[in-house]
Amino acid sequence: MKRTYDDILNFPRHISAAHPSMPVRNRAAQFAPFSALAGYDEEIKESARFTDKKSELDEYEKEKIDIRLDMIRKNGYHSGKVDLKYFRHDEKKDGGSYIKIRGYVKFIDDVNKTIVMESGLKIPVNDVYGLDGDIFMDI
Repeated sequence: MKRTYDDILNFPRHISAAHPSMPVRNRAAQFAPFSALAGYDEEIKESARFTDKKSELDEYEKEKIDIRLDMIRKNGYHSGKVDLKYFRHDEKKDGGSYIKIRGYVKFIDDVNKTIVMESGLKIPVNDVYGLDGDIFMDI
């Protein structure tokens, strides 16, 4: 019984005299995975990423933060480390995340309403949710 391809099975591999052989690395690229929708996987991951919604502080908490900012101004900026909790807005989607940092306040920019940390980080005063540290008395 004759099997399929028996007539060509033992022929030597054809080597072209006119065209050089393709390097193995380029031949392997032919079989690499292909994504018809470039960037689709990244978009799916981005849409699945969770963000927090910014909550509003009550008047008591806002006043407490204002008093502590005044204390920093009066006592000098390097009088002690502060623990600061603030809301960082997400660059790609609605919402953001709450961040806690510890460090020294370099200065408070009243014109732009920002707190500038010694590290160079600028935090909008309206995004501050907590301000504690060694330099504060209980209010």
